[in-house]
Amino acid sequence: MLWGGTLYELEPGQESPYHWQVGEEECCVVIAGAPTLRTPDGERVLEPWDVAYFVRGPAGAHGLRNDTDEPARVAFFSTLSDPELAIYPDEGNAGVIAGFTNPGVETIRGWVNVR
Repeated sequence: MLWGGTLYELEPGQESPYHWQVGEEECCVVIAGAPTLRTPDGERVLEPWDVAYFVRGPAGAHGLRNDTDEPARVAFFSTLSDPELAIYPDEGNAGVIAGFTNPGVETIRGWVNVR
């Protein structure tokens, strides 16, 4: 199984789009700041070293927003699914990516309207 990780910095007022994955599971660890996590269960403010886990499918939908005056840093870790489809319900779009784990194949990226 492949894993990936990325460190994100959310500036004050910045947010990540609300979305869920078809093939990947994710978790995040707050490194600094106090971002607000949105899930199907509602919103809650996270603090440094809080961990949140997001399953595949609509139940794992999530987005982060920084309502504070300080940057927030969050590390995301995920399984890697190739191809992968991410659904953005607020926008009515799906992001598609394929081939990124195969060095002999050109990566394919695109958007599909799902409304």
